Amino acid sequence: MTAPIAAYTLDARGVRKRFGGTQALDDAGLRLRPGTIHALLGGNGSGKSTMIKCLAGVHRADDGEVDILGHSMRACDITPAEVHRAGLRVVHQDLGLFDRASIAENFAFESGFPTTPARTIAWRELNRQVSRILELHRIPARPSDLVGSLRPAQKTLVAIARALRDQHRGEMVLLLDEPTASLPERESALLFAALRERAEHGQAIALVTHRLSEALTVADDITVFRDGRVAGTLPAAAADHDRLVSLLAGPAGTPEAVHDPPAGSVHGGSLLDVRSVSAGPLRDLDLTVRAGEIVGIAGLLGSGRSTLLNVIFGGVEPVSGTVLLDGVALRPGDIAGAMARGVALVPENRLRDAAFTTMSVSENASVTVLGRLWRLWMRNRRERQEAEALVRRYAVKTHDVGQPFLQLSGGNQQKVVLARWLRRDPRLLLLDEPTQGVDVVARTEIYNAIRDAASRGCAVVVVSSDHDELATLCDQVVVLSGGKAVARIPRAMLTPDTITRQVQPVRKPLESTS
Repeated sequence: MTAPIAAYTLDARGVRKRFGGTQALDDAGLRLRPGTIHALLGGNGSGKSTMIKCLAGVHRADDGEVDILGHSMRACDITPAEVHRAGLRVVHQDLGLFDRASIAENFAFESGFPTTPARTIAWRELNRQVSRILELHRIPARPSDLVGSLRPAQKTLVAIARALRDQHRGEMVLLLDEPTASLPERESALLFAALRERAEHGQAIALVTHRLSEALTVADDITVFRDGRVAGTLPAAAADHDRLVSLLAGPAGTPEAVHDPPAGSVHGGSLLDVRSVSAGPLRDLDLTVRAGEIVGIAGLLGSGRSTLLNVIFGGVEPVSGTVLLDGVALRPGDIAGAMARGVALVPENRLRDAAFTTMSVSENASVTVLGRLWRLWMRNRRERQEAEALVRRYAVKTHDVGQPFLQLSGGNQQKVVLARWLRRDPRLLLLDEPTQGVDVVARTEIYNAIRDAASRGCAVVVVSSDHDELATLCDQVVVLSGGKAVARIPRAMLTPDTITRQVQPVRKPLESTS
């Protein structure tokens, strides 16, 4: 029997939204029960973020009805001010916090600064108000602390506390859009513990996430969006990984599994040798990767994971040590030289460090091979033909290679960035969080592309805070702590739990688990 509307703190029904020729939402809905965490899953372009933005009043829906804590409204009439009055609070993936300002100042930027009778800022009153809110949310920080000094999970909790700062006025509904997209696993666990405590005190929370493990672990209910519609809603207790994947991809679109390498698979000789490298947090680090091998790098933030990739690629010059490719040293700080010798890097932040955001899909796909496309002038026809072939090969969803890169979903953007390096047939592929913010279908396609490159002799180094990803993809995982390799986990022992246990801080260096 369907629960009555009164049983829900938020009930959105029949929501529709069209962008030009694209039907982003088609009779979509979302229902939240009080005192629960509700996970909202969906592939890139499925409509889940559009739904959140329509509920928040960022986008104006074309049709639908919404009930928020007893306040009924037409979806097409929603404004940010109206849903705010009704009790809806939204924390977007971009938290909207200023690192160089204090926590108190970040609160005041949104709600206004209290003033004295002399019309100066009442700092003592502001700090008192913010201190009370931090205590209420059990955030171990002071109003005067700079936001930039906080841990990632603490930043998210500060953004949540700011959104709920006036909760004393009545019940509220909290929507969180990808709050863990940039958080390592340990920080995500801290955030979820805080959210669970809020739910146990009656808070209704909707959590948009790409990670199935998060939904299965933290949520009470799960809704899956596909093609702008609700593919299914079910209690988390009745869900499992395979059922969610089926709902996400559809019966005919369930992605092919990424298989483990066959037992006894043979890799080539040593291709990459990192010898006694010190740089940033790295301390006298050694690493060897063979041709055709996929080596994962795990560790907490600050362990030196990304620094290692940038030293190899030439973006960071080491203080000491040597990086050898095929037995010949790479020149420190020489990115062009590394590229010429077949090294490729897909960085963690694709929009900031890898994409030309004002250019088309074709132009972004071609920047790594401009030398063969330029002959006194740009060979545009050949560029387009090769880009179209690349899009087909790597299943990039775009209506035309001339489409602006920014119009692609996150997963398709990542596939373009990866594909433009793979078209160079690299000898060594360096990947930093390769599927961060990517849906499960695109994730599987990216894994298959990486496996295919390795099968052709490419050595791959993968940095990831997703331990499920490392266990699925890698032949071995090296764990960094304090800038040193403290454990090496072979394929036969690779599980997310094994990696997690090794990643946590230890009193003394661990021996190899091999």
